[in-house]
Amino acid sequence: MQHLAQLGTGIGWRPEIAGVVEAMPGIDWVEAVAENLCPGHLPDSLLRLRERGVTVVPHGVSLGLGGAERPDEHRLADLAARAEALGSPLVTEHIAFVRAGGERTASPLLEAGHLLPVPRTRDALDVLCENVRIARDALPVPLAVENIAALFGWPGEEMSEGQFLYELVERTGVRLLIDVANLHTNHVNRGEDPAKALDELPVEAIAYVHVAGGFERDGVWHDSHAHPVPRPVLDILAELASRVTPPGVLLERDEDFPDDERELEREVATIRETVAAATPPAARPAVPTTHVHDKPVEEPVRGRVALAQTALLSSLVAGAPVPEGFDHARLAVQSRALAGKRADVVAKVAPELPEILGGSAYRTAFLEYAQRRPMTGGYRRDALDFAEDLLIGQRVHEPAARKRLTGWWLERSGPAPLAGRPVARALRAARFALRRG
Repeated sequence: MQHLAQLGTGIGWRPEIAGVVEAMPGIDWVEAVAENLCPGHLPDSLLRLRERGVTVVPHGVSLGLGGAERPDEHRLADLAARAEALGSPLVTEHIAFVRAGGERTASPLLEAGHLLPVPRTRDALDVLCENVRIARDALPVPLAVENIAALFGWPGEEMSEGQFLYELVERTGVRLLIDVANLHTNHVNRGEDPAKALDELPVEAIAYVHVAGGFERDGVWHDSHAHPVPRPVLDILAELASRVTPPGVLLERDEDFPDDERELEREVATIRETVAAATPPAARPAVPTTHVHDKPVEEPVRGRVALAQTALLSSLVAGAPVPEGFDHARLAVQSRALAGKRADVVAKVAPELPEILGGSAYRTAFLEYAQRRPMTGGYRRDALDFAEDLLIGQRVHEPAARKRLTGWWLERSGPAPLAGRPVARALRAARFALRRG
């Protein structure tokens, strides 16, 4: 394993705060969502940061390394291309599954649109380890994987989070991106002690650390990335820094950015000060770890993981019964959160839709649509499918809005899909809407 890059203190780069990040003093590095970047057309802001010597790390969200299937070659190639275009010292992803179903389970492929926890079982660990090795071998730079926040736990788990991560590192040599906000989330939602997790996990394998805010509602902590960092999260950061000097620490903020541009600057300063104050002079630096090569995972193991994940995701997004042993109330919270996030992201990738329909009408219509139509592709496909559903069902009654929605759908659908029956049907509905408008 190569030596860990010393990153320093950073902040998550988002287009909405690009200017703020560029002007922020003392920023050593930034992290950008990999799927939002095009290697041949990188944002000017990131290019300027690179010219100043600021490191940029691509952070993936769609590989689904904890899923039953092997990592998709095209997604891996895309992530590798982004790392090379940015000159990044490493790339990161999540210990999560994001889709389930398909040929292995003889069921439709479903997309979660969110990071979902993998069961801490031997089967799931075997699959995760092989998927991590496949991804690592396909990437031009080291890979680090992140622990995620969870609203619920799996029944019949065989390991704690710390034990699960320890074995993952021992068997693959992968590095860890430890999100201390997620440790806090799992403490509130699942009763897991952050100090115990830090005792068990291999802190010497940490590549860097995430810090973020959230909020509590009805006894459930929501990892929103839209609120200031709370004291309990900073306390966990201090606890971690007292054990090992993290190579990098980064503030994540994804939305609801503060009007006062100095607020983010102050949060970064607080994070830097927390690490400095907690790190004793003798704290050991993070160092490379060794790993062994496991045998290939047998297909029945992947099959068992696939069936379990498909049953869970079908319950969350397609109205299937809750699998035995799960907390029904927590899965209901997760299901609503998935639908809400899906509506929010579609509104971001297709802002014309809430503009055409009206903000509250858009959300009401989309949540009703989401109950009937699980997501089977990306968010841009979801936006087109939503508009198509409105047109086919003639659910937009105001003539001007119907005409604008029709024009939007026709412009973005393009000529290529017209041979397909669903699109042809939608096209007929669109032409009908135009005549009525």
